[in-house]
This record gives sequence, structure tokens and C-alpha cells, in this order.
Amino acid sequence: MDAREIILEPVVTEKSNLLREGDVKTYVFKVDRKANKIMVKQAVRQLYKVQPRHCRIINVHSKKRSNKIISRSSFRRGIGSTPAWKKAMVTLEKNQSIDAFEGV
Repeated sequence: MDAREIILEPVVTEKSNLLREGDVKTYVFKVDRKANKIMVKQAVRQLYKVQPRHCRIINVHSKKRSNKIISRSSFRRGIGSTPAWKKAMVTLEKNQSIDAFEGV
């Protein structure tokens, strides 16, 4: 797989922003469901030109929703679910950062 196919998008939330601001910088990405830790580390190294120290992967399970949206103006009562996805938390070596995240 290509590096851009492995890392789908960055996750920008309050919690991920707090992880980035510490001494040990940890970045959070949404990754492909088939990716493993080694593939994520290589993709980060290739895309952002930094050296990752650790990588943790979390499977985010789908959640049940009670209303199913049909269109923008109407919805139907029913049970639906959000899609399941995979999250990777990548910790970098000291004195390194990813410039794409800065100022977000």
C-alpha cells in the first residue's frame, strides 16, 4: 500500500491537541483498517520526514444510532450505526514535529 492510502486524515480534537502540546509530541491519525503499526510508522516517516518512536493503534467500534437520516430534510425512525474505523497515535522523537499540524 502507498503511504497516502495508509494515513487517511489527521484527527483534530481537543484531546489530540493536548497530546501534541506536551514535551513528547503525539499525533493522532485516522488510518486504513488493514494497516498495522509497522506500516503506519513507515508512512509517517515517508510523508512527514520525521522519525516516529512509538505507534499505538486503536480500533474504534461502530456506535448505534436511533434515527436513520434519509435526506437533509427528513429522517426515518430506525436503527443505524456509524462506521467503524482505526485510529493511530504516533509519538515522535524529541525536538521533532509535523508542520502540517501547527496552527490547526
